[in-house]
Amino acid sequence: MTPVILLAAEKESAEVTDWAARIGWVVGLALFVALVYWLMREGWKWRGTLQSDLPELPTSPEEPGEARLSMSGRYHGSTTAGQWLDRIVAHGLGTRSRVELTLTDAGLDVVRPGATDFFVPVDALHEARLDKGIAGKVLTEGGLLVVTWEHGGKLLDSGFRSDRAAEHNEWVETLNQMINKTETEGAR
Repeated sequence: MTPVILLAAEKESAEVTDWAARIGWVVGLALFVALVYWLMREGWKWRGTLQSDLPELPTSPEEPGEARLSMSGRYHGSTTAGQWLDRIVAHGLGTRSRVELTLTDAGLDVVRPGATDFFVPVDALHEARLDKGIAGKVLTEGGLLVVTWEHGGKLLDSGFRSDRAAEHNEWVETLNQMINKTETEGAR
């Protein structure tokens, strides 16, 4: 035999792609991803059901007074005080959003475009501090303004990040002064 005939005899056809198997794997993977997202959504709704004892959020008063401080930034969520991973989802408190904070003598007005606005009366404020994380958001040390407040008999921590992080220290000082002033006046 000549070498050309030998080469032609050794050649085999290319393997044919099994499209049915590939489509089956892709559909199976898509169904698995959809199942995982559905379970996550159900878990979020269940958490909201468990926290349904939390009353409706207070709204801003008609005359809140003159603004002491204001800031724009991001609202990163609320958690049970001291439990930075125990997110509160009831009444939209778990929804991250843009935020406009205004501090007045009446309290803290939290305006969130696209989410539920709420108001924290000055009597409900307990503490303000700088922290590095809250429920799914971790920043550098002191990168988050955390305000502890009481609502429905529960202490909550709400995390905010200003567009200008240098404002955080002023907010902590002013909030804590207001809280201490309110506590000393209430003790009289």
